Amino acid sequence: MTTAPAEKTETPDTGPDTETPDTDAPDTRPDTGAGPPGTATPDKEPPPPAFILYMQGPAYAHELRQLTLWTHHVLLPVYGREASSGLPWCPVWWEHPEAVAQLHGLWLAWGDLTGPGSPPTGPAMWHRDYLFPAMSALRDPQGPFAGCKPGMHRPKTPPPIDTLDPFGPPPPPPPPA
Repeated sequence: MTTAPAEKTETPDTGPDTETPDTDAPDTRPDTGAGPPGTATPDKEPPPPAFILYMQGPAYAHELRQLTLWTHHVLLPVYGREASSGLPWCPVWWEHPEAVAQLHGLWLAWGDLTGPGSPPTGPAMWHRDYLFPAMSALRDPQGPFAGCKPGMHRPKTPPPIDTLDPFGPPPPPPPPA
């Protein structure tokens, strides 16, 4: 995208070397999501991120339902392959946060690369760049579904963490007894 150069104008207040923007030129300042580019609007919050791990409550439930419909009606019937110890799949995959994150990213990419306005090579790029890496990670015997099999979900315990915020401020001292 190109922009028209700013015009130099002379006014009694500014002098000969002050630039004024060409009002017909597109604004190339970054959009912060908080109003017109380059403006600060502290009373308006930016739109929430599209990634499911940032969602909560009804927004998360709605997004998970949409992801589930796509996973159960598009992804698994076409790309699911039979579950085995070498290719595990969990019948309650939505109980695995890593699987939800991977599948959501896969679904978002699907929408961008196969939907209206996508390039003719979009589906091929989706397979190569998104489907195969995500399914390989999910179906890996050591992946998020390790120990899960048809009819059996095995909850995973995250690794232990000694301190939740080791570089944050120290906790306040306990109250005197």
